[in-house]
Formats: sequence, C-alpha cells, structure tokens
Amino acid sequence: MTVFIVTIVIASALLIGAAWGAYGHMSEKLEGFLIALAGGALIVSLMLELIMPANEIVPVGWAMGFVGIGAATFTLLDTWIDKKFGKDSGGGLLAAITLDGVPENLALGVALIGAGAMQVAALAASIFLSNLPEAAGGAKEMQSSGMSKNKSFLTWLLTAILLSLATIIGYFTLDSAPENVLAYIKCFAAGAIVSSLATEVFPKAFKEDHNMTGIAVAIGLIGAFLLYSLGE
Repeated sequence: MTVFIVTIVIASALLIGAAWGAYGHMSEKLEGFLIALAGGALIVSLMLELIMPANEIVPVGWAMGFVGIGAATFTLLDTWIDKKFGKDSGGGLLAAITLDGVPENLALGVALIGAGAMQVAALAASIFLSNLPEAAGGAKEMQSSGMSKNKSFLTWLLTAILLSLATIIGYFTLDSAPENVLAYIKCFAAGAIVSSLATEVFPKAFKEDHNMTGIAVAIGLIGAFLLYSLGE
C-alpha cells in the first residue's frame, strides 16, 4: 500500500505543477524559491537514503564509481537534450525531468523496500518539491512555443504516468534483487540527481530568485533532515 500512496503523491506534483503552469500563474521568484527548496531536500535524501545505505553494502570505490557513472550519464543526456530541443524550451524541460525522473523514481521504489516511513517521506517530499515547479515551468514554456494549454497538460499527464510506473517497477521487480545490485542502482540514481542539481536545479533557482536561493536551500535541507531524524 505504501508504494501506491507514495506514487500518487509524486505523480500529483507533476499534475499540480502542469495545471499551475498551464492554467494558473506562478511568479518567477516563487518558482525559483520552490526549486531551491527542493534542491536542498534532495541533497539530504540522496546522501542519507541512497549513497550511505549503499556504501554499507558495497565497497566505497565501487559505490563512488557508480555515482560518477550516474552523473556522467545524466550529463551526456542533458547535453543531447540541449542540442536537440534548446536549453530553455518546454520540450527540453520535459525530456530532462523524464530522464532525471526515471532513475529518481526507480530509486524511490528501491528505497521503499524495508525503509522507515519518515525516511521514505523525506525522499518523496523532496522529489515532490522538485517535480512541481519544473512541471509548472515546462507547461508554461510549452505554451510560449505555441502548444495549447490542454495539450501541454496532457503531455505532463503522460509523463506522470511514466514516472509512476518507474516507482512501481522499482519496488516490485527489485524487491528480491541482491543487496549489492540495489546498492549500485541507488548510487547510479544519486549520481544522476547530483548532476541534475548542479546543471539544472540550482542554476535555474538562482536565475529566478537569487536573493533567497541560499535560504531556500537551507530550509529544504533542514526539513528533509528533520524528517529523516524522526524515523530513526
């Protein structure tokens, strides 16, 4: 039951964000603040929920190697997206959140296996906060490119379904996988998220709301760490 509840929460972030971007209004400062908040939360989650548990199972060299592979993979894909769609296009944002979101949500599904409620809540909340403003920004920029409101929302609906399936697949297909395999998947996902933070999340947050970016990151970090601590 937990995996389905968390999946609904994550998918709802994309749908709420897409609806907000397509039919509502989000100021640049608020969008930047939310993105920075999500980035701070993701820092805690990727360290405490992905890298550190994995390092307890596999050698540190192998763990860090897969973090590097994940970062390199996302960077290569992100570079291709920029060339194919344009760095600031709605299609580029959609491709980026999909390619970033699939390993994120696979990792979330893996993290749900045997995890405490608060630890899972911290990871889910950070991904929720990350997806919401990105979907809002993507839907808004799709309209600027000439796409209708309904079509842009439908596109993000399909993306939400895809990422939800990634979470469910991660949970059910990897439940019986060897611990070292799960550890490597977590490290790969962590690397992809680190690359995303460096190239997409923090630069965009600073561009939209640079005055409050540092504070927003700290708030997100503190909130995620407190959720994690409550589960210990």
